[in-house]
Amino acid sequence: MIEAQNTNDKIKAKKVYAPIFVLLLLLQLYLPSFKINIVVQVAALLFFCFAESKILISKKFLGQFTSVFLLLILGFIGTLLHKYRAFNIIKDLFHFIKPAVGILIGYLFFRKMNDFSLFIKTIVIASVLSAFIHLYIVFFITDFFSGQISNIRLYTKDNFLELFAIFFLVFYKKYEGKQLFSNYLFRYFSLGIISLSCILYFSRTMIVIAILLLVTIYGYTKITKKSLVLASIGVVLLSLLFVYLNNANIRRDKEGIEGFLYKIKMAPGEIFVGNINRENHADLWDHWRAYEAKRAYALMEENPSSFVVGTGHGSLVNLKFFVPVPDNLKGMKYVSELHNGYMYVFYKIGAIGILLYLFILLRWYSYIYKRNTMVNMLVSAIGTIYLFSSITITGIFNGRDIIIFILGAALYYSESAAKTKAEVQEIQQ
Repeated sequence: MIEAQNTNDKIKAKKVYAPIFVLLLLLQLYLPSFKINIVVQVAALLFFCFAESKILISKKFLGQFTSVFLLLILGFIGTLLHKYRAFNIIKDLFHFIKPAVGILIGYLFFRKMNDFSLFIKTIVIASVLSAFIHLYIVFFITDFFSGQISNIRLYTKDNFLELFAIFFLVFYKKYEGKQLFSNYLFRYFSLGIISLSCILYFSRTMIVIAILLLVTIYGYTKITKKSLVLASIGVVLLSLLFVYLNNANIRRDKEGIEGFLYKIKMAPGEIFVGNINRENHADLWDHWRAYEAKRAYALMEENPSSFVVGTGHGSLVNLKFFVPVPDNLKGMKYVSELHNGYMYVFYKIGAIGILLYLFILLRWYSYIYKRNTMVNMLVSAIGTIYLFSSITITGIFNGRDIIIFILGAALYYSESAAKTKAEVQEIQQ
């Protein structure tokens, strides 16, 4: 009787939470309002809490969640030392609470459904829907036939959901011993449509993420003699590529592939170059991430305590000029969020925040040293991706990030085989 009831509950959960999860992912990708997205995500989490008579959370996951949530709490130290507008404090709180909400949604939803293949299928189906939306935007909304990469990427910058789906479709059988979808026509159609969509993003970040996923799947992110040799070869080849790009006559204002190659050429300088001429807008935009970080560091020097505890929630970075933005005629002189996630955490929470943030990411990366399963490789890949993406797109604090939802589910499936009843904390409502 109890077993039948559990089966019915699981079926109901699949019918309710899987569609909600897909909707949350698609809204995150295509609804540009961060405020609306975070409200919808919190509402979905509250719906789960009220709909379920009991919520099960393992001690192991509770430790993972607490680490992420602690980043939010530590930000209040700097806030207490300064006076900021309530609006800016609340804005930062939403940005810092998003990773905690995302990881919790992924964990709770798929713990309730408790079906690993359904989790993977949900990601793939969401990606197919996403690919159709993206292709419609590319071919019918943007000026695709102009040949300008900037026009094609006008509304869509990147999509990591679709990258994960490709790797699930390709490698699911390698790990699970069977095909994800028995219908091979749907399988190949999904792979084709998602792959086409990924190509048309023309995203440097997606290329790197794809490489990180691939090397993790094959175990090359584990530190071994072989992986170090391969990494050295990779560094040499990458160096040669940038030597070529920097010596080739690749112009900034060209269209198509040449414009894309120019963006690749400028990638290192965009992040690390320090001497930037603010009056030269072309130079400034090419090194924007570096400029943001430089300004944040300069402001921290004015308050030495911020190197330890950060400037806190509500703090802003003075850019020293008005940056042109589409929805503001005057422009924007102060920003609260930086592209460089490490500098963002350092600016808001200081050294203690950076140490905790690195601990969290390295903890996820370390799953590569666990048993060689698809879900452990997935968690490790996500940790590795965040270690990289924190340099360029704010890591787990990216307003459009969907990886954190996938991570929450992956953490559950990683621990589910080993957990015991003693490790489970039951929260009665």
